[in-house]
Amino acid sequence: MPGEDPADLPITLGLRLSSDGSQPSSGYAMRMGVELLSARVMDRVPGWAGRPRTVEPLSGGITNRNYRVEVDGDVFVVRIPAETGSLLGIDRGLEHQASRLAATCGVGPEVIAFIEPEGVLVTRFIEGRPVSDEAVHQPAMLERIAQSLRRIHQAGNIAAGFSPFRVVEAYALIATRHGGQLPAAHERARPIALDIERALRPEPAVLCHNDLLNANFIDDGASIRIVDWEYAGMGDRFFDFGNFAVNHQLSEDDEGRLLSAYFGRLTGGQYARLRLMRLMSDYREAMWGVLQQAISELDFDFAGYAAKHFDRLLTAAGDPRYDDWLQQAAG
Repeated sequence: MPGEDPADLPITLGLRLSSDGSQPSSGYAMRMGVELLSARVMDRVPGWAGRPRTVEPLSGGITNRNYRVEVDGDVFVVRIPAETGSLLGIDRGLEHQASRLAATCGVGPEVIAFIEPEGVLVTRFIEGRPVSDEAVHQPAMLERIAQSLRRIHQAGNIAAGFSPFRVVEAYALIATRHGGQLPAAHERARPIALDIERALRPEPAVLCHNDLLNANFIDDGASIRIVDWEYAGMGDRFFDFGNFAVNHQLSEDDEGRLLSAYFGRLTGGQYARLRLMRLMSDYREAMWGVLQQAISELDFDFAGYAAKHFDRLLTAAGDPRYDDWLQQAAG
């Protein structure tokens, strides 16, 4: 909210689809207790009661169930959240706030309805093409993604903060409270995160997506649209840059093009901040895997997932330029 210190805002912690796109084996949705889309739910969308509808399930995601719904020739997406969402720290009201801002700035889909208390979100279906792993490395695509990110970061405020430093701490606490064991890699990562947090000079908090996977991108022919705002919060725009970069293993040239397209120029401090936030994105992913080991019943190698991201984090922290990044980010 305007004038509010991001440190005083609630922190968005929601669990997420893995950054490499991997998913648990089939049947996970039923074990998560996901509610199937019903006429009772659809009749509560304004203007839908009694109208004929065609419903098709959409694949993907762990915490939600998504449906493509056609009503008199208009197409929408209805998202039914998992019953466990509140336990996992997902606030559907905050997601609704972020979704509306994203729609207003032309990046997110139009929000049609938000059904409470279930937290059902109805948005207009975006016609377009998926953005492939290969496409995100193309200079023209990086420029279009930068344009969409700039619009998001200027979209306004919601009543939730996002800090990767607080999120990893919260994941560790929740995991131990549920009987989980914190791996040795976590102890090695903690001082790295502390060094990074100390080095980063404060910047004004902006609306961030915090889950920038190309699976959440749609090319509508005019711009890159971005969906799924459940992890959004007010935070450091460089986490969005670092998260996007590490999720897609951008090269240093790719990262330079992204930042240049966003800012109009590239400085050493900007690049250093992106590189450090790549590490924090991996730390969050690793601790997501640690937490899931403690609370999830899904058939998925969360230990291996956590180890992969810890390894990448610790390898990046061993880069001979790491100390230079800390100094440049603090300048």
